[in-house]
Amino acid sequence: MTKQLYTPPYTISAEIVRLVSEISETLGRLSVTHPSDLTPQLRRGNRLRTIHASLAIENNTLTLEQMTAIVDGKRVLGKPKEIQEVKNAFTVYEKLEELDPLKEKDLLEAHSLLMDTLVHEAGHYRSGDVGVLKGTQVIHVAPPAKRVPILMNDLFSWLKSTDIHPLIASSVFHYEFEFIHPFADGNGRMGRYWQTLILSQWKPLLAYLPVETIIRNNQESYYRVLGEADQKANSTPFVEFIMHAILDAIHETIEAEQTEVGGQIGGQIGGQIDLTERQIEILDLIKKNPRISRNLLAQKVAINESAIQKHLNSLKEKGILKRIGGTRGHWDVQLEDISQ
Repeated sequence: MTKQLYTPPYTISAEIVRLVSEISETLGRLSVTHPSDLTPQLRRGNRLRTIHASLAIENNTLTLEQMTAIVDGKRVLGKPKEIQEVKNAFTVYEKLEELDPLKEKDLLEAHSLLMDTLVHEAGHYRSGDVGVLKGTQVIHVAPPAKRVPILMNDLFSWLKSTDIHPLIASSVFHYEFEFIHPFADGNGRMGRYWQTLILSQWKPLLAYLPVETIIRNNQESYYRVLGEADQKANSTPFVEFIMHAILDAIHETIEAEQTEVGGQIGGQIGGQIDLTERQIEILDLIKKNPRISRNLLAQKVAINESAIQKHLNSLKEKGILKRIGGTRGHWDVQLEDISQ
């Protein structure tokens, strides 16, 4: 008789379907706008912010500036344990592309790196029973230690066999991982890290999104939905929360890229012209398609044609944009002329 594979309890709600669609569409726009991936500066900045946020959730008190200095090899005054946490986290995130999210042994290897010198059982499932505390209150009692290897094996078997969308699968895995709480310490960090790994296999860009920062800024809600999912014995509330965080992180990254593009454009024109984020977005679209219509610009920027026309007039007045020909003509971005 064939053993029935374990399936974690979750429901694909209307909100989850909507989020899958919106995240996929937004990622599609981002990849078209930035086909060469994020800039190295933004990738590194997002990674450092991710590490800072993930450790801050676990009560690490070092600032982002201190963590950046540690990663750069500089000496920083701080608790040895917190400094080691930063070094370990950066090491394991640098290995993201080398790990297979479907292999349990890779999970153990990642935990070994993440918790090196911090716990005795680094790289091994816990040998004792644990609970999750919020202050002095126990908010979650994890399954007995003897059940952990079985439960983790079942969870990885499900992840290998499931055909649900990676956004949903990674979020369900994240919740189930936190429920099992397989390690003596580092479960929060590992759960968030493994979801990032799963998502990065679907879309490499997701390896650099600052999702951890969004979670940290909504930490109370993060723990609340974990508890709600526990009570319902269904991960749906947690899945919805995490997917909202992913969407917010994508929008944050788009805004950061636009700001950086604006800085580059400002440099090209001597820093003398002030551009709004909306105008930067319009210029970017025009550079990619000089024959783009006002109507299509309005659709892509999500404002009406009257507002688009005002931005176009402003850009023309600043000498950045020029119209060549009539209705069948094209736009010309005049950056080189302005910089001379």
